Amino acid sequence: MRAVQVGEFGGPEVLKVVDLPEPVPADGQLLVKVNRAGINYADTDQTENSFPSPQKLPFVPGFEVVGRAQDGRRVVALSVDGAYAEYALADERLAFDVPDGVSDTAALALVLQGVTAWHLLRTSSRMRPGESVLVMSAAGGVGSLAVQLAKLWGAGRIIGTASSADKRDLAVELGVDVAIDASPTEGLTERIIEANNGKPVDIVLEMTGGEVFDATLGALAGFGRLVASGSASRTTRPPVLPSKLMANSTSVVGFFLPDCFHRPPMMREPMDELFAMVADGRLVPQLGGDYALTDVVQAHEDLRSRKTVGKLVLDPAR
Repeated sequence: MRAVQVGEFGGPEVLKVVDLPEPVPADGQLLVKVNRAGINYADTDQTENSFPSPQKLPFVPGFEVVGRAQDGRRVVALSVDGAYAEYALADERLAFDVPDGVSDTAALALVLQGVTAWHLLRTSSRMRPGESVLVMSAAGGVGSLAVQLAKLWGAGRIIGTASSADKRDLAVELGVDVAIDASPTEGLTERIIEANNGKPVDIVLEMTGGEVFDATLGALAGFGRLVASGSASRTTRPPVLPSKLMANSTSVVGFFLPDCFHRPPMMREPMDELFAMVADGRLVPQLGGDYALTDVVQAHEDLRSRKTVGKLVLDPAR
């Protein structure tokens, strides 16, 4: 089978299309003929070995696939041996039948990014109706879904950040009340508060790290919650002093989706709800790019340069 393999750590240039043996499922695994593989920012961390779980060379990157299981079921699943390939193995506990009315690309948008957005709001920040929410990267894969979910679940005011005018326009279409540019970070705290009608925000979904983390933490209201779920800037977050949190009764929460993989109900519940929302049109995943397997380097370059919106997918047949 054709697959993308990483033989050395580095940037997009280390992604190579090679021929590999078709994988053989063990007990508790499914063999999936891949129609599309999902592309996530975490895949770029895998490639350079900055992902929280260290990688062992060589490996096939990627975490999510949609396609047909050997019994003919259309499934979206988390891969156990890498997703960027014509065939992939999946853990049966983390494979979900895709209902009619949900496209393959929409299903891919849900299994990692949609579930992440669901948990950021429901589990980690415990958003309540009427609360204000700041969504960083509001036009991205997680952000575009988090904006829609926050709106559906009754957020009082939603502020989104995006790096270009087109992305900010998309964020507004998806449901943010005000879209702002997060750069420069100088003055970002004040711009967030201004966008929230002069008030600090109740919830921040922070995926960037570095100076942006400090700026958004400074925009939190009393009893506000900041959920950190990524580090797109590739810079470490500054230390948080307990005294700073105590001064305004604020919270900083970390979220890492793989911690849910060993708790199947934490995947099943959000997937069931998200599937239903997509099937009846309440939630609309954004397809940001459908790349051929041979264009995987370009896909990673586009993602890292912040050119993309919504969900990116990889077609192993091309």
